[in-house]
Amino acid sequence: MEPRIITIPEKKLVGKRIRMSLSINHTADLWQSFMPGRKEIRNKKNADLFSIEVYDQNLDFKYFNPTTEFEKWAAIEVSEFDTVPAGMETFTLTEGLYAMFIYRGAANNSASFFQYIFGTWLPQSEYLLDQRAHFEVMGEKYKGNDPDSEEEIWIPLKLMK
Repeated sequence: MEPRIITIPEKKLVGKRIRMSLSINHTADLWQSFMPGRKEIRNKKNADLFSIEVYDQNLDFKYFNPTTEFEKWAAIEVSEFDTVPAGMETFTLTEGLYAMFIYRGAANNSASFFQYIFGTWLPQSEYLLDQRAHFEVMGEKYKGNDPDSEEEIWIPLKLMK
């Protein structure tokens, strides 16, 4: 379960967002709202879907709990923002250093994987969590809650000083 450490360039995305928490989880509603309109998005770079989590800048993840609110996005990467469908917004994912993990398994069983990342891997690494967006990329191998599903999990990092 070792990640690849990658510096990504800025990415332009178009999609929808909602404010939620893990205890009041509106992820399914967000995706049900987004998916029918995704065909209207122009300048798509590919068919990959992005699930983005934007946490408040003052959040200390030691205190993260199921009621902590954050912004959740359902989006697609585009080359340009020149046309944005009605009801959708733009999001710019800033360039930076990320740990990219491959998660294999049903999406609804990923909690222990995230616990490993934040509870074991990150504290033992030479990195600290950075205050940028976290995201998942669901490409052609993504199958939702199928045990054969695969997705990329991207965690923003900065080197310890």
